[in-house]
Amino acid sequence: MFSKCLTNLGLEYDFVDLRDLELLEKSIKPGKTKMIWLETPTNPTMKIVDIENVSKIAHKYEDIIVVADNTFMSPYFQRPLMWGADIAFNSVTKYINGHSDTVMGCIATNNQALYERIKYLQNAAGIVASPFDCFLANRGAKTLAVRMEQHQKNALAVATYLEAHDMVVKVIYPGLKSHPQHDLVNKQCTGYSGMISFEIKGDLETARVFLKTVKTFTLAESLGGVESLLEHPAIMTHASVDPEDRAKLGISDTFIRLSCGIEDVDDLIKDLEDALEASKQCNLARK
Repeated sequence: MFSKCLTNLGLEYDFVDLRDLELLEKSIKPGKTKMIWLETPTNPTMKIVDIENVSKIAHKYEDIIVVADNTFMSPYFQRPLMWGADIAFNSVTKYINGHSDTVMGCIATNNQALYERIKYLQNAAGIVASPFDCFLANRGAKTLAVRMEQHQKNALAVATYLEAHDMVVKVIYPGLKSHPQHDLVNKQCTGYSGMISFEIKGDLETARVFLKTVKTFTLAESLGGVESLLEHPAIMTHASVDPEDRAKLGISDTFIRLSCGIEDVDDLIKDLEDALEASKQCNLARK
């Protein structure tokens, strides 16, 4: 979006690994930098950004605001404003709605001046969801707490299973102790949600076999609904990202993202077991 689409607005963008706080400080251009947009966990690589320390650095400068994309954790498991962010962004389409039947986003702020400015723009530009979409989102939000607990329970069981499988190269799930920023997650979050990324042995054809074999998981780009979904970032959500940039991010041809729903966890694991076995046979057949 920033590097290819929004290029004629007189704006400049720098892509910075916000896990590196020294790099962040060096990247700020005093008087020029106006916003630090962060996402934690990141999609789909599940990197964790320290919201509190990023906000402290940003707020050394009066005119920099921090916007935190909170979609993967939802407000149930993570509250960016509590850690110093100026704006918390959520894709309501995902966990808050929870039923994959509306498209909406929301922002929250505890800064009165920002609120008044954004509210004016919303009124002037007409960025308003339909009444029925609001009804659906409100309906979904009523069960957010119950759903998030089940998403997390299923995801932890699935991630633990995947981590022990001989076809799996690595599993990235904030709830696993193997996640390099597990301690930071435990500091700024109260849970881990249902999002898992993992990499399997093989190549793109192996991944295609995996995607075609699953039955309980549905192949789709969205996430956060009651049903379990999986997708292949390199050929789906992140296909518009240049291959060399995908490689830098760690998104390989066998990198798969899961959104664990609230179904019976044994059904989810059996589905993945069948797909991993089919993938293994694919690799063996081509040796």
